Amino acid sequence: MKKKLLALALALTMVLALTACGGSSGGSADNPPPADTSGNTEEPDDTSGSDQEAAGSDIAYIQGKGTLIVGMTDYAPMDYKEDGSDEWIGFDADMAKAFGESLGVEVQFLELADWDAKSMELDTKAIDAVWNGMTLTDDVKALMSTSIPYCLNSQVVVVNADVADQYQTAESLGELSFAVENGSAGAEQLDALNISYTAMQNQAAALMEVASGASDAAVIDLLMAGAMIGEGTSYPDLTYTVQLNDEEYGVGFRKGSDLVDAFNTWWNDMYAEGKVLEVAETYGVQEAVKGAMEG
Repeated sequence: MKKKLLALALALTMVLALTACGGSSGGSADNPPPADTSGNTEEPDDTSGSDQEAAGSDIAYIQGKGTLIVGMTDYAPMDYKEDGSDEWIGFDADMAKAFGESLGVEVQFLELADWDAKSMELDTKAIDAVWNGMTLTDDVKALMSTSIPYCLNSQVVVVNADVADQYQTAESLGELSFAVENGSAGAEQLDALNISYTAMQNQAAALMEVASGASDAAVIDLLMAGAMIGEGTSYPDLTYTVQLNDEEYGVGFRKGSDLVDAFNTWWNDMYAEGKVLEVAETYGVQEAVKGAMEG
C-alpha cells in the first residue's frame, strides 16, 4: 500500500511540473498571450529617415549599383559601333561615358529592341536613361522627365538619288511606300501626313529597306542622313529631299528623377569649358549642338 501511495504522489508531482512548464510559453488556454492585431508579420523596419530619402534618389540608386544603364539604338553619329568593334561610340555614347564618370559609375549600353517601349524600360529600371538622339515630343515629355535640349535636328525623307527630283514636297510623298523606325519622331510625321509605313526596329533598318528596294523611302533624322547617305558613305545612291519639321534632342530619365538636375548642371559646365563642342566636332554635329545651346 505504501508503495502504491508513493507512486501516486510521484505521478501527481510530474503532472504539476509539466503544467508549470507549459505556462511559461506565454499563457494557458484560459489565459492566452496578447494577440498581434497589426496584421504585420515582418520584423519592424528600422530604416532611418535619411536612408528612406536615399531610396527615392536615382543618383543614390545608380551609385549603389555602380552602373548607369543607357538605353539606345544603332544610330550614327550618335550611337554606333565601328566595323569589328564591340564598343559603342558616337556623340551621345561618348558624352554618356563622361557623365557616368562624373557620377563615379560605369556606363553600360542596352540596345533597345523596341524604341516605342523606352518609357516602360525606364519605369521597370531595365535602363536608367534614354540617350540616343531622342526628340523631345509632347508624348516623350509626358512619359519621362527630360533634360535641357542639347542638339537640334529635323526629320527628312530619304529616297534614291535618281528619283529625288520627283519628291520635293510633302504633297508628292503619298504614292511612296515608307519604312520608318517604330515609335520614332519620323513615324509621328508620317502619321500627321496620313501616310502608311512599315515599322522597323531602328533607323538603320529603315535605310536598308530603301537601299534594297523593299521600300521607296524612309524618314530618318537629318543628323543620321548627314553621316550615312550620299557620296563617300555606306549608301552613296541615297539622298534626302523634304525636311518635315524642326526638333530638339534631349535625354530622358524616370519621372521625378534627380538625375535630370545633375545632368543639366554637368552639361552646362562641360559646354562652358568647351568639352562638349570638342566631342561634337569629332562626329560632325557641332553646329547642331551650338544651335541648341546658343540659339
